[in-house]
Amino acid sequence: MRLRRVRDRIDREYAQPLDVEALARGEHMSAGHLSRQFRRAYGESPYSYLMTRRIERAMTLLRRGDLSVTDVCFAVGCSSLGTFSTRFTELVGVPPSVYRRQAAQATAGIPPCVAKRVTRPVRNREAPASRISVA
Repeated sequence: MRLRRVRDRIDREYAQPLDVEALARGEHMSAGHLSRQFRRAYGESPYSYLMTRRIERAMTLLRRGDLSVTDVCFAVGCSSLGTFSTRFTELVGVPPSVYRRQAAQATAGIPPCVAKRVTRPVRNREAPASRISVA
């Protein structure tokens, strides 16, 4: 139950400044214990889960095309454009700027609910090497 509350909090508050210490404190656990239990239950660390949620939301915002990569970075709760870009590239396979350019073409005419499902980032692994392109 406690781990589900942590996961639900991450899902709800992904754009807020969250860290493992704050999440653990909210459930009266140590950060180490929370990390171990969360990984055992969900297969990834709380931080990794949080970043995946942020990247999923960033993908949606980038597909819209009306925000810059920097604006999207801050809108999803990341405070470092470099960290955001690195993690985005690891999960999606291309940098956010390339994704923004390609996504508008690739999802044209597709309902947003379908586009979200089709473009969901890879979880628990980095993007396959075949999807990574060096610009």
